[in-house]
Amino acid sequence: MTIDFRLFDADNHYYEAPDAFTRFVEPQFARRGMQWVTVEGKTRLMVDGRINRFIPNPLFDPVARPGSLDAYFRGKAGGDDIRAAFGELDPINPAYRDPAARLKVMDAQDMEACFMFPTLGVGMEEAVKHDPDLAHGVFRAFNRWAAEDWGADYQGRIFTAPYITLLDPDQAVAEVEWALGEGSRVIVMRSGPVVGPNFSRSPADPIYDPFWSRVNEAGILVAYHSGESGYHRYAADWGESPEMEAFRYSPFKSLTAGHRPIFDTIAALLAHGLFARFPNLRVATIESGSDWVGELVPKLTKSFKQMPGAWAENPVETMRRHVWVSPYYEDDIRGLADLLGADHVLMGSDWPHAEGLAEPASFVGDLHGFSDEEIRLVMRENGLALSVPRPA
Repeated sequence: MTIDFRLFDADNHYYEAPDAFTRFVEPQFARRGMQWVTVEGKTRLMVDGRINRFIPNPLFDPVARPGSLDAYFRGKAGGDDIRAAFGELDPINPAYRDPAARLKVMDAQDMEACFMFPTLGVGMEEAVKHDPDLAHGVFRAFNRWAAEDWGADYQGRIFTAPYITLLDPDQAVAEVEWALGEGSRVIVMRSGPVVGPNFSRSPADPIYDPFWSRVNEAGILVAYHSGESGYHRYAADWGESPEMEAFRYSPFKSLTAGHRPIFDTIAALLAHGLFARFPNLRVATIESGSDWVGELVPKLTKSFKQMPGAWAENPVETMRRHVWVSPYYEDDIRGLADLLGADHVLMGSDWPHAEGLAEPASFVGDLHGFSDEEIRLVMRENGLALSVPRPA
């Protein structure tokens, strides 16, 4: 299939500059935040005195070609060494770090606009959660780097998401106020509970209502993007490593972790009444697949039938009104649209990551059983509408 319009990609990425966490770091966090160190002749990322292994190649130069793992993730090619599946690495492309160069690529891709997310940044909260002041400090520095290098709204086409942690409610409000002042259209958070040094809470806990109230009033999009959710700590109970390392395969983790972080997060937002309190919220799940929707919807349906008084309304209807999903291209996208509606499905290519699509427009080839009108919704209109703040 082909399309005759310019697309909106809900899942684009930059590769962070080496000083992304250090250029604007506040002096009190300089020695405890992110630092580059040399270990056995290799440059490694150190976070608060510990080597961080979230990304095996955190400098991204050289880096894998976009879509080089496409066949692997479609289940068409296997192997015991996933690193070998990356193939030959290339020097980093200017379009991965410069918005002007990126626009030229987007033009060649027939891409109208996109949401732009971190690569390294979505894996760092777990490493600093033990110290909320440190966590907010390093992400303040990170967000100001992103604002300088990418901007919040580059020429109305690249909408870059600042990363928000809820570890300290007051600092979270201050950071979202800063983001709104920069013109942000979307913010990004990690899935899972808010886990600090001596607490663990739902993101829908009323303690965070001042934060959600401001987001609700501003009408910007909240994106939950996959990354280091912290859920590997549960695998430790089964003798597995509690640390997440991208592209390191564990059969047990692949069978048990999967979509649990995003499943639990959306379940918590619904069950803990967030959307009833803040009816203008719009939430998108990005690069977290969509199989979990087919598991959550029946559970919500059963719960409402068993105890309707526990809910403000049918939670499935709440979900259909407030939640948008960007599926993996290898998912049952038709089934997702049947559950949520085609108007709540987002095209996302994950470009330029190896596990994404080499050509974002090729996502249309996986929209089997969709009408022309539905294809336009998924490939363009849904994401474009979410990029515009909605009045409360």
